[in-house]
Amino acid sequence: MSLPSTVNTSMSVLIVDDEPGMRSFLTKAMSKKFALVETASTITEAEQLRSKGHFDVLIVDIRLPDRSGIEWHEALDDSERQSDIIFMTGYADMDVAIKALRAGASDFIMKPFHLEQMMSAVDRCIEKRLLKRENFMLRRELSHGQSSTIIGSSDAITEVKQVIERVAPTNAVVLIEGESGTGKELVARQLHQLSGRTGPFVPVNCGAIAPELLASELFGHVAGSFTGAKASREGLFSFASDGTIFLDEIGEMPMNMQTALLRVLEQRAIRPVGSEKEVAINVRVIAATNRLLIEEVEKGTFRRDLYYRLNVLNILIPPLRARPEDVVELTHHFTVQISRDLGIKPVLWSHEDLQVLKQHEWTGNIRELKNMIERCILLGKPPAEYWKKDPLPNAPETLGFPLDWTLKDVEKHHVTQVVDAYGGNKSAAARDLGVSRKTLDRKYKDWFGHDDDHEADQALES
Repeated sequence: MSLPSTVNTSMSVLIVDDEPGMRSFLTKAMSKKFALVETASTITEAEQLRSKGHFDVLIVDIRLPDRSGIEWHEALDDSERQSDIIFMTGYADMDVAIKALRAGASDFIMKPFHLEQMMSAVDRCIEKRLLKRENFMLRRELSHGQSSTIIGSSDAITEVKQVIERVAPTNAVVLIEGESGTGKELVARQLHQLSGRTGPFVPVNCGAIAPELLASELFGHVAGSFTGAKASREGLFSFASDGTIFLDEIGEMPMNMQTALLRVLEQRAIRPVGSEKEVAINVRVIAATNRLLIEEVEKGTFRRDLYYRLNVLNILIPPLRARPEDVVELTHHFTVQISRDLGIKPVLWSHEDLQVLKQHEWTGNIRELKNMIERCILLGKPPAEYWKKDPLPNAPETLGFPLDWTLKDVEKHHVTQVVDAYGGNKSAAARDLGVSRKTLDRKYKDWFGHDDDHEADQALES
């Protein structure tokens, strides 16, 4: 694996050394490798920093004023040993080195050292972290083939779920439209899982395969059909037998392949490249695009007859900015998933953090939200730090509530809004509000005369 020559935008390092000169020296060097570099002069300070965020690499001096670096690391339990650690010392002997390695050190460096020695040790740690993340991503992709859940309870996404439930059991072709990052493949996987089909789900990115190879990839080829075709090979349509083939970015498909696909949809058969015989198939076709295909039809870049053949059933995925009420639920879902996959403890979002996330426009949709959550988890920074904006000149300050409201009115309005944001999940809302579930139930009983139904009076009117 080749290491990045620039700063890794998702990795962080913590340097623990009681010598100011060493901390300054390593900070300057590590800034070329890591997006976040923090320093501490004691184990106590290091623990305070680690409680606020995850660090991929720890560079720790063995002799520190309040505790030995090795003893500190040995005292951590397995769930806390999620960072690669490099020990350094100017007073080591063989026994200390062995003890450090037994404590789980990735490397052990004697002071004074050449910078190249330290950077080599750091590069090895980075390479290991990147490989570990790739493995997690691979396992996550494999798990997607077994399970997929559409997160959200807004009216817009609820309607999408209802359409999926009605359409899934049929064999009809489905066209999924929506902006990039809205979760079109997730919808396709859900359609397949609810279809009852026994074959696999086979995703194909039509824009990622060279045009001259697309026919062979989809339909297969016979030996000798083109240069390099030494043996016959089945295509993805055959591999998807009795299952579903998902043609993502269908708008990128070349015109000649559009003609071939139209014939497949009409004849329910494929012809491998170089073959004179057609092979019958039993495959459900789902297509997706982030373009408006009807506009491509008018431009002449997409076949009109294929468009109408694909658009038998249409599912339009709303952008995230059209359903901000789903942001909180998505945030908690991704926080648990990402923390588990990376092997680190999940963060606890403050109410202010969640409000910042809800108010963002999310032009990159769910993919952007997921990437932001992962960045916040890895670097230990709240989302607001990524979107710092200068206040508008002479902007009036407002408390957001009418001045004649009592404190009880404000509390009632705020609490019910938080509960609604969690889709009525009071346990989750109570955690966000910093109170117990029992306290929340007691407040509801006081406000509404019961503790489990507040739909008749969700918010006060000004």
